[in-house]
Amino acid sequence: MTLRRITLRHCIALCCCLFGLLSLPTFAAESTDLDPLLIKLAEVKMNDMVPVLVEIEATSEEAVLPIFQYLVEGSLHYIKTSKQLVAQVEVSGVIRYKDLLTGQVVADLSKSDVDKIRVNNTLRVYLRNAIARIQLSAKSPSVRESAVRSLLSKLDQETVATLESLYPNETNKKVKEAMALALAMNTAAQTQLAPSNRIAAIDTLSTSLESDVRNLLTQLTRDGNAAVVSAANAALEKIAQRVNRFAFVDQLFFGLSLGSVLLLASIGLAITFGVMGVINMAHGEMIMLGAYTTYVVQLIMPNYIDYSIWVAIPAAFLVSGLMGVLIERLVICRLHGRPLETLLATFGISLILQQLVRTIFSPLNRQVSTPSWMSGSWEINPVLSLTLNRLYILAFALLVFIVLVIVLKKTSLGLNVRAVSQNRNMAKAMGVKTHWVDAMTFGLGSGIAGIAGVALSQLTNVGPNLGQSYIIDSFMVVVFGGVGNLLGTLVAAFTLGIATKFLEPTTGAVLAAILVLVFIILFIQKRPKGLFPQKGRAAE
Repeated sequence: MTLRRITLRHCIALCCCLFGLLSLPTFAAESTDLDPLLIKLAEVKMNDMVPVLVEIEATSEEAVLPIFQYLVEGSLHYIKTSKQLVAQVEVSGVIRYKDLLTGQVVADLSKSDVDKIRVNNTLRVYLRNAIARIQLSAKSPSVRESAVRSLLSKLDQETVATLESLYPNETNKKVKEAMALALAMNTAAQTQLAPSNRIAAIDTLSTSLESDVRNLLTQLTRDGNAAVVSAANAALEKIAQRVNRFAFVDQLFFGLSLGSVLLLASIGLAITFGVMGVINMAHGEMIMLGAYTTYVVQLIMPNYIDYSIWVAIPAAFLVSGLMGVLIERLVICRLHGRPLETLLATFGISLILQQLVRTIFSPLNRQVSTPSWMSGSWEINPVLSLTLNRLYILAFALLVFIVLVIVLKKTSLGLNVRAVSQNRNMAKAMGVKTHWVDAMTFGLGSGIAGIAGVALSQLTNVGPNLGQSYIIDSFMVVVFGGVGNLLGTLVAAFTLGIATKFLEPTTGAVLAAILVLVFIILFIQKRPKGLFPQKGRAAE
């Protein structure tokens, strides 16, 4: 019995000790050296705020960063009675106040209960630099690198001292390179240092494309030392050569982007024009229908924008494809062998479809939201970034082209399409149902045009006249590449896209389009069948 009582007492004592030990860190966290400084921040005047901010930054606590960020944004407030700092946030359109430590909204707190901590431009400059200095010690290498690059435009003594202390222990290669660049900028700007040291720093800067580096080198071209001026000019020339190379890559990318759009818009026309010989003036409206299908899908799925495009692609293909089959069965099949009447009929159909869309959706343009994973850009370096939506559309256009080639090469439909395109009468004599091939081909070409509309909806606004902007370009691509030849369509689309984008900076968009058109007219005079002429007896 005594042994049981002793054991029970020991257990109770042990539990009390454990509870006391566990409660110590919580108490310490709640009573830090930062608390009186935060109260002082709520009490001090604006002109006397910098010393308080310096003390707060010196604590190096994680809670400092959001406080400084809220100060820069102008949303930091304090409760008048307790001097507790709170952040002003908007919850469901209503102004609320959030506790900085817990992140929870403080209930029953109105505008009359709080007061705003005001800052001026001088304080904002200090706060932005302080935020970057705090982020230099962040765990994420990308955050540290971004912090270093944000400090390049203003390197004060405190910032340089911080970088010098952190540089030897930095393990990430990119962050260390950014720190070395910042220290080299500081060395190059110090006029009291030996010219040899400054020139060595300038040689380091010549490998960077940062705008802050170029601004500093431009300032150094007016330096009092001739050797420094010469080194700065040489560095600027070296950087300019690299900038020109990346500008060429940027123009090439935009040319490929335009070429991918032309490929999607014209590849369906190449099939119908090559197989049926139909000049389909309503092809642009198939593109328009695909774009409006994307808009309708997003209206149906407002909470799933990131996934709506995967629904819009097959939906647009079906809508435009079925419309194409309907047009072929009701109109085109009755005008076979009469190209001029077919042209006029499809032109009339295009006007009908445009008016139908205006009646349903109104003449106003509609904006389609871009999924988050297609937004933004891929920054390769400070002078070259590739927009993600254009990059995805380029890859998507090539994917559609590859799938279409496989369909035409490996399926019975593709075999029949190739047979009809080479010799319609012989294919019909061999038992090929040419009317069925015509309907399926027209539907396939129209469906691909609908997919092009999905891609275009991510680049521009959706409107009734969307397709008219690309119908002429599509015909130029088909004629230039060779009627009915997919490889020719691919080469022609990217050739015209790149040529247009390289001409636009010097000639302007309108004159560039005119020059491309003149080139195609002259080229067709020399090679009437295009780059890759169709083969077969019917092509003779």
